[in-house]
Order: sequence, then structure tokens, then C-alpha cells
Amino acid sequence: MRLDKYLKTSRLIKRRTVANEACDNGLVTVNGKPARASYEVKVGDVLSLRFGVRALTVEVLAVSENVRQADAAGLYREITGGA
Repeated sequence: MRLDKYLKTSRLIKRRTVANEACDNGLVTVNGKPARASYEVKVGDVLSLRFGVRALTVEVLAVSENVRQADAAGLYREITGGA
């Protein structure tokens, strides 16, 4: 699954266009390297997102096309986060 779609499906970012812009602006890294929106997300990847002063790092546990909102947090495990 594409990185921008995964970020939206997992509810890490609300909209796919915002996820796409975040990737284009270098705010998203995969395994320590800046990633494009077209990157194919795999189980075990470590994603880092920057939102202003806040940073969030998660490990991908599952990749699924259709996920209910209640189950979205099960797609990843938060490694670090906060301000």
C-alpha cells in the first residue's frame, strides 16, 4: 500500500492529500530515510512523522485496505511520541 494511503487508513493523518504534502515536504521518513508518497509500506517499517514541534515514531504491524476507525490503531505500534 502507498505511504500516503497508509497514513490516512491508519488515521495517523486525516486526509490523503495532507499525507501526500507531508511526504513531499520531507516530514515523513521510513526507516530513517525521507520517503515519497508512493513508497510501498511493508510490515516492520518504522515511520517517523513531524508535526511542527511534535514528532511521532511508529512501527507498522499490519497493512490493510479497509479498516474501521476503532481498529485503525491496531495497524501500528507507537514507539515514541510527544512534544
